[in-house]
Amino acid sequence: MAEGVNVRLPGRLKKFIAEQSGPDGVYENASEYVRDLIRKDYQHHEELKWVALKERLSHGMKAGVDDFVSFVPEEIIQEAKKQKAVK
Repeated sequence: MAEGVNVRLPGRLKKFIAEQSGPDGVYENASEYVRDLIRKDYQHHEELKWVALKERLSHGMKAGVDDFVSFVPEEIIQEAKKQKAVK
């Protein structure tokens, strides 16, 4: 169940929200308008996360075949176990 949040707005913002909602607005009521704004902001932040991830991975995505190194995972695990045993 949704939890309520109360917000106080100055007159100009309250008037603007009233213009966006109600009989002459795009939204049925102020709550619907605010929820839509929050969803859009949430989507924007999620998109920024993907952009940042793609940026971090771009070097690897642009790498040529010669840039990659072959390895055997089991050998790496065995080496790590040996190093851990020495400590």
